[in-house]
Amino acid sequence: MKQHELPILAEVTYRVPTVERGYTGQTLYVNVGHGEVKSKPVTEQMKELFVGGRGFDLWLLWHAATPETRWDDPENEIVISSGPCGGVTQYPGSGKSIAASISPLTDVVIDSNAGGHFGPFLKFAGWDAIEVQGAAAHEVIVYIDASAGISGEARVQILTVPEDCPTDTHLLGQWITERFTETEKDRELTSFVSAGRGSEHSLMGCLNFSLYDRKRQDLRYKQAGRGGIGTVLRHKHVKALIVRSPAFDSKSNRPADPARIQRTGAEMQREVAKWDPVQNRMRSRGTSYLVEIMNDYDLLPVMNFRYGQHDETPKISADIWENRFTQNLPDGCWYGCTVACAHAVDNYKVRTGPYAGSCVIVDGPEYETIAGVGSNCGIFDPGAILEINFYCDTYGIDTISFGTGMAFVMECYEAGVLDRDKTGGLELAFGNADAALEVLHQMARGEGFGLIFGQGIRKMKAAFVERFGADPAFLDDIGMEAKGLEYSEYMTKESLAQQGGYGLTNKGPQHDEAWLIFMDQVNNQLPTFEDKAEALHYFPMWRTWFGLAGFCKLPWNDVVDPKNAEADEPAKIPHHVANYVEIFSGVTGREVTADDLIRMSERVYNLQRVFNIRLGKGLRDHDSIPYRSMGPVTPAEYLSRQARYDKQLQEWLHLDPDSMSVEEKITAHRRHREDQYEQLIDAVYARRGWTSNGVPTPETLADLGIAMPEVLAVIEPHL
Repeated sequence: MKQHELPILAEVTYRVPTVERGYTGQTLYVNVGHGEVKSKPVTEQMKELFVGGRGFDLWLLWHAATPETRWDDPENEIVISSGPCGGVTQYPGSGKSIAASISPLTDVVIDSNAGGHFGPFLKFAGWDAIEVQGAAAHEVIVYIDASAGISGEARVQILTVPEDCPTDTHLLGQWITERFTETEKDRELTSFVSAGRGSEHSLMGCLNFSLYDRKRQDLRYKQAGRGGIGTVLRHKHVKALIVRSPAFDSKSNRPADPARIQRTGAEMQREVAKWDPVQNRMRSRGTSYLVEIMNDYDLLPVMNFRYGQHDETPKISADIWENRFTQNLPDGCWYGCTVACAHAVDNYKVRTGPYAGSCVIVDGPEYETIAGVGSNCGIFDPGAILEINFYCDTYGIDTISFGTGMAFVMECYEAGVLDRDKTGGLELAFGNADAALEVLHQMARGEGFGLIFGQGIRKMKAAFVERFGADPAFLDDIGMEAKGLEYSEYMTKESLAQQGGYGLTNKGPQHDEAWLIFMDQVNNQLPTFEDKAEALHYFPMWRTWFGLAGFCKLPWNDVVDPKNAEADEPAKIPHHVANYVEIFSGVTGREVTADDLIRMSERVYNLQRVFNIRLGKGLRDHDSIPYRSMGPVTPAEYLSRQARYDKQLQEWLHLDPDSMSVEEKITAHRRHREDQYEQLIDAVYARRGWTSNGVPTPETLADLGIAMPEVLAVIEPHL
């Protein structure tokens, strides 16, 4: 069946506009339930206040949702945008897409970013963002065809999908390629977003963003993993969002000052070429280089975040993955990225499940996957990690939520909360990769223990209490989720700032807002509450900015000229910050300073906080975290670091540990550490201009220029 033979439910034609200074001037609205397709203007106010990317996502979603909107309501949207700098080819890491929706896991707004080609292609096809609303009665595809080029006639179609269309992403990709492309050039200019069968039966579904790999002559996928946006996509009965871009080049963003971008980009490319080979070797190892570093500093999550290192870590370290990766250097997920960290394993032979015996490409694994489904579950077998990675991707399951959720279940099994009778015969002990894989397959089939597991840790805790009589306090302590979102893969027990970096986020514990462990724990650069609060203001705002403009954060801090050590504030990597000022100004023609970039993020960040409050969350009690992220829950944890913890009791509390039982020591630590976290919350809220209950004040909102009546109306009852 050719594409043009698919039944068309709705169709709109349009002229592809010329991108001007990073913007097309319009966004695309598609309601798959009503069959409505229309354009919306991008106003100067939108660009000034919300910039693009995550900012556009939130602003459009704000107007689509109501205080009563929940994730599975038709009016909930998936919004995707790349930002004004998305699609730049002269500076590394300029191909990000940012997706947002109301999350099935957290019931508040989630944003998640991915590499791949979709975001830039969407822009070159004429759209600064796409909103997908409604729920289709039958399976559909949204197809944006801008192959006619600038000012040519393009079309947006909602197409009915036949029953034989696969759902799992690696097969769906083949199906799309056969029906929507004919030539190699077609494939290079086509990208799509999909989920998978696992997203249909769980709340932790991810979005897969495709890219066509010229060297492999095959499709690869990058994931917007967090918060269950893939679940929302499948609930709407959308198989895929497909965009066919016109031909593009380095000038397709029509920047205000191309020479400025070229000059800044060339300098950064030289820096990457010189220093990456002697620093983290991202070009050959990707983010897997972090495994041994985290292990060395007692920061690698092991067995549900109980421990920070393990003797078997070398089995899953960067050396192993560098040998496994099929090197096709440079191996980036967007054109012009010399960091090129997006590696893959070719011809991996699947050993379990419905695709056993097939040879597939496994994209990654990235550090978060290695640590999450690997060390955190006590699995130190690279083959098992690859198997889980492949199935999570094709089923559309977030590897972070899967890994952290499985680690929680494995500890519950070890503690006797679960047994074979309760798991349907599965021995979910630490290290049992086959049992973990069977849960993953059950999630895809929508059966067995996989259905319980797929609801995420927060709902599993409630189910284990109700159905099995588990101790809710113990589950709250060891269930590594906050706001309903599973933790990403870093130990935080000895970094109060990183505890805040997870707990005081708007969306839940995700490291892309504030990764402060080394500043705080290793280098002791944040000794006071005020120091920590300043870091928990600046770094979340700075990292938020990448998602506004369309950048990957890795070129900012994973490849650094050693001269940075001589800077006044080396943790901020000021010469790279200056690069982003140059690129943003060069693209948009809007002359900005480094402080201006932070203010852009403050507007968006505060709007997202107010959005959460409008949805019934977003206050102080919503910023609580499980105790395991603060300190030791069990005697075994305490004893694994007894010398450290005993010394802390002496120095912090002037207690004599020799006269105390282990349980008494744990209790003393807990009182102190929980009090420290509460004091941190007070300091951070004050620095951010929020009340003691976590509400942005009217003065803060007015200073940021977002004190609109509908925004003030949300916070007024909480002041």
